[in-house]
Amino acid sequence: MKQETVVVIVGAGPAGIATSACLNQLSIPNIVLEREDCYASLWQKKAYDRLKLHLAKNFCQLPHMPFPLSSPTFVPKDMFVQYLQNYVYHFKVDSLYQRSVESACYDRIAHKWVINAKNTVLGLVEEYVCEFLVVATGENSEGFIPNVYGLDTFKGLAIHSSDYENGKKFVDKEVLVVGAGNSGMEIAYDLCNWGAQTSIVIRSPIHVLSKELVQLGMHLLKYVPRSFVDKMVLMLSKLLYGELGEYGIKRPFKGPFLLKQETGRSPVIDVGTVSKIKTGDIKVLTDIKDINGEQIKFSNGEERRFDAIVFATGFRSTVRKWLKDDGGLFNEKGMPKHKSPNHWKGEDGLYCVGFASAGLFGISNDAKNIANDISKCKPSAKRVS
Repeated sequence: MKQETVVVIVGAGPAGIATSACLNQLSIPNIVLEREDCYASLWQKKAYDRLKLHLAKNFCQLPHMPFPLSSPTFVPKDMFVQYLQNYVYHFKVDSLYQRSVESACYDRIAHKWVINAKNTVLGLVEEYVCEFLVVATGENSEGFIPNVYGLDTFKGLAIHSSDYENGKKFVDKEVLVVGAGNSGMEIAYDLCNWGAQTSIVIRSPIHVLSKELVQLGMHLLKYVPRSFVDKMVLMLSKLLYGELGEYGIKRPFKGPFLLKQETGRSPVIDVGTVSKIKTGDIKVLTDIKDINGEQIKFSNGEERRFDAIVFATGFRSTVRKWLKDDGGLFNEKGMPKHKSPNHWKGEDGLYCVGFASAGLFGISNDAKNIANDISKCKPSAKRVS
């Protein structure tokens, strides 16, 4: 089977469906290829139950459709999935599911992209030809578990955070959460509330802020310099949480919004985890040195037994596995070579969306930029009304 269109979008997460919606608004034909059996599979199938959007809804809406006024400021997972469903229906985003892209090459004679995707239902390889290719698989394409010495000997349950739903099956179990980003801190809190004996590995310095402080900071960034916002937010954070160093939480030298811009790393938005750490209900541990059966040894020499490990150690891009011509866009880790705001456009009609480490707000900007750029590059791409 061979199918031609103007734009092929790889990935039907929020990034892919937002780009398709923007293209549809401009009447530019496009096809979305998705390896799973639904859109936004990470949200629908691999997000823990208590998850809420960590930013206020006005920073998380996709192009051309705000959240309903009745939505809470911080939208819960199920409500966000419903929003995505309404979005897909309203903008007539038509994805082809269970299409696992195996390769994408640029034909320099025909000046077109040739994409081979396996139809995992029929077991057939299908060919798609297009003038523009949009990589929308994003930074969170594949869960990452670090190579810990002895992990293969661990006798308990070891899972990635994307496979964590809730703490129901961990009641009275000794559980170690590895990673102190937003997912790790929130999963640790959830486990503790379910009655698990919870510990968390915090290796690197982190900024801990409340949702309100993040919202205040993002609002102020529109009007005052980032350096001022960082100083004010840090001062308020210290008043709210006190000095956290004695509890094993060190603050970075750089401010939270500067770090976000430079590294893409977001501050931790506290959901109640800090108070659990202060009371000792959640124990903070140093980095893992090695694992031997159920025993885990830490870098400070401490050794403890655990029933389960949840690795909240992030995700990684898989684009280099199938994209054969990178159009000067991606580095060896499958991330854009250029920093935002110049990260989304490569050569030969290649684009990426959802790689700016800027969340849903960044996805929205990328999707609009890409659709407008394709419209300018190829006015004839529009359907004749």
